[in-house]
Amino acid sequence: MHPYHPLSGQEFELLAWCQAWLEDRVFFEDGEGKVRSLPASWTDVAPADPFVTLSGGRAIFRLQDLRALAALVRDLQESGKENGDRVREITP
Repeated sequence: MHPYHPLSGQEFELLAWCQAWLEDRVFFEDGEGKVRSLPASWTDVAPADPFVTLSGGRAIFRLQDLRALAALVRDLQESGKENGDRVREITP
């Protein structure tokens, strides 16, 4: 986990590892006996991301993520042109 996360450095018994809320999550029992969950990628249960390993912390964004962002911006710009770049007032 990130070094500043409150659970960083702690170990818990894995109760389950499954997909929930559109991502792989791990479920565990905290020190108070409550079942908690975290994204599996935040733990050492999931294998290390090859991009993170190879970049050695030097790259913040993956190429595929930057391309997806560029496509989103382009789509938003195009939809703005279609709508005449108008701002719509939200009324109750």
